[in-house]
Amino acid sequence: MLLGTTSATAAQNGRESAATALSAAETGDLTQAAQGYLQLRADAVTVKHTGVRRFSQMAATQSMIARTDEEMAELEEKGERYENVDGGYTKAEVDVTVNGVERAGDNATLNITEDGRLYMPFTAEQIANGAPEYEEYSLPHTLKFTLDSTGSWLLAGDKAEIGSGPIPSTQLGEPEALDDGGGVPEEDEGGKGSTSSATEASGSSVKVTASYSYSKMIDYANKYWKNPNKDDYRTYGNDCTNFVSQIMKAGGWQIVGPTYASLRKQNTKWFYTIFVDRTSFTWAGAENWYWFATKHSKRTKILSNVYQMEPSDVLQADWDRNGNINHTMFVTKKYNGVPYLTYHTTNTHNKSFKKIYADHRNAWWYAHRT
Repeated sequence: MLLGTTSATAAQNGRESAATALSAAETGDLTQAAQGYLQLRADAVTVKHTGVRRFSQMAATQSMIARTDEEMAELEEKGERYENVDGGYTKAEVDVTVNGVERAGDNATLNITEDGRLYMPFTAEQIANGAPEYEEYSLPHTLKFTLDSTGSWLLAGDKAEIGSGPIPSTQLGEPEALDDGGGVPEEDEGGKGSTSSATEASGSSVKVTASYSYSKMIDYANKYWKNPNKDDYRTYGNDCTNFVSQIMKAGGWQIVGPTYASLRKQNTKWFYTIFVDRTSFTWAGAENWYWFATKHSKRTKILSNVYQMEPSDVLQADWDRNGNINHTMFVTKKYNGVPYLTYHTTNTHNKSFKKIYADHRNAWWYAHRT
């Protein structure tokens, strides 16, 4: 009880709180509405575009219906673009996990995670031979609901938490052109070399002699793409390069220290500790990682073409061509000449480079042979 609050006042406040709390049944209804809404978005990018025009039948505010109808049309176009570049998706499956629910009067907020699978047009035989069966993504949302005059909950808003990487196929917009895990190094590195071409090619002309365990790298990426390894590492607001550094370490990359706070700005170092101020910029900063990997440690070599990448290679992107790399991804599969990328922020597993390139034709690419 708060100081100065009478028992009668406290009891009244308790009754008001109980009266405005969401019941288990209401929470279940809102969760079902969220799942149905997100399933329609996922269906929109499939080849058959199943049920896209049924959104107006769902319980939502008029402004939300108008907004989503427009987005569904754009998602249909996106699905057709994907179909043209690599066959697109044949079907979609969406699951919803509730992380929290709040009510304030006639408004409710549902915090959820959307876990989606977008199936690719590969046969069982092709999948057995290494083709990915589906692309996966895990995306947090904040959904808003409001009560109408009849006492029914209407979907009123949706905010998806996209990050610095290619956004999930069910979303629209651009990734954030930033990377908050690094910083300005102590020395000016100058200009980068040539970027990697994104036109289709075959073969690989660059070899790196190393004794790393590439299978352990791939296993780590497959295990922690969705659920970060919080037992051993912190996460960052933009977590892509932190994730790739973990992958490299799992495969045998050795720490380059000492792990002094005074050395964290040096791109010649690469280290992680439980303390942020004793973790190098090169560990979690995409731009800094590039310089450590290619120039100072020579642990990677830049490939002339993205399609030369193999499983366990790394792809980086500069979305706005301003000379600062924004995002880092890892190749978990390659099938029929196409690399499939896995990354954090937003958490994604086995996304075709052809789809990524279809959405980001103006980016600069840096393909690393690890």
